[in-house]
Amino acid sequence: MARLELNAVGKSFGPVRCAEDVSLTVEPGEIVAVFGPSGSGKTVLLRMIAGMFEPDQGDILVGGRSVVGAPPEHRGIGMAFQNFALFPHMTARANIASGLRARAGAAEVASRVTSISRLLKIEHVLGHMPRELSNGQKQRTALARALIGNPEVLLLDDPLRNVDAKLRYEMRLELPSLLRRSSAAVLYVTQDYREAMAIADRIAVLVGGRLVQVARPEEIYAKPASVAVARLFGDPSINLTEVTPAAEHDALFADVSGTRVRLDAGDREPADLGVCWVGVRPDDLAISQTAGDDAIPARVVAVTPMHEKAVLLLRFSDGTEWLAALPSTATVAGADDNVFVRFAPEASLLFDRATGARIGLPHRRQAA
Repeated sequence: MARLELNAVGKSFGPVRCAEDVSLTVEPGEIVAVFGPSGSGKTVLLRMIAGMFEPDQGDILVGGRSVVGAPPEHRGIGMAFQNFALFPHMTARANIASGLRARAGAAEVASRVTSISRLLKIEHVLGHMPRELSNGQKQRTALARALIGNPEVLLLDDPLRNVDAKLRYEMRLELPSLLRRSSAAVLYVTQDYREAMAIADRIAVLVGGRLVQVARPEEIYAKPASVAVARLFGDPSINLTEVTPAAEHDALFADVSGTRVRLDAGDREPADLGVCWVGVRPDDLAISQTAGDDAIPARVVAVTPMHEKAVLLLRFSDGTEWLAALPSTATVAGADDNVFVRFAPEASLLFDRATGARIGLPHRRQAA
């Protein structure tokens, strides 16, 4: 199988810059999720690789061979679309086989269709027309069509977005092992950070056409490169407050809403950093009725049950509002209760106030 390489790829449509200096390598058998908000350039990136658009600059290589300018059918690439894109006048069997008929005999095509449909558990609907298939069956049919030709590179454009929640959850469990069997270099586009973290070996975070961080899922969650990345991962989103950290007695402290708290200095000597953002994820907050030197007084404004957890909206004395996520079984506080908020120093993340970039303090925390 072959490696996929993007070298300083860029693309514009008039004044709109959809991709800018994008460089990324995907190894054979590796799944890389391209994650980012709507309009960040994810689909344009896939379509450049597939040959639907050509880049304005940069190069795209498959197995060390540039494919820029090559017709889509000569690139060794399979693609499954978000909207399935099945031929409405063909059966599921014919749809799956459509990309292989010109390159293989009838017996081989039939054998491969049977094999891939059995793997994806759709052999019982091969005779059905697309209008007779459920969304889950359409999604599997489109995936089978992309996989049947044993492509060197596989592009998946948010393939689970139009399926129901139960199937989406099941496919998050099944897809990684299924995709790795093909040994293709897989680029998987999604707008769901949970899906990216569950499926991918690495995540490439795309914001405004630029790759802002490429790393393993647990590293992106624990060490986001910027405030923008930190906000994209986690539900509820990360809490952020402006602080001015100061070094005291080999430790780092800051005033958070009138309370002096200790922050993480990592494995280096702490230093005065000027004005920063301190970020703490809602899951890392501890709520109690007990005061203390490191406890921030707060009032519970509202409690929202969210299945496995409850989200508390907290308001500090200076008007700052944070969110805390607690197990749904916790009965620490209700609306209008006065509480005290704590977090461990290693749960804190510091970001430069001007640029939003994370200040490079080592963290040992793992993804929740």
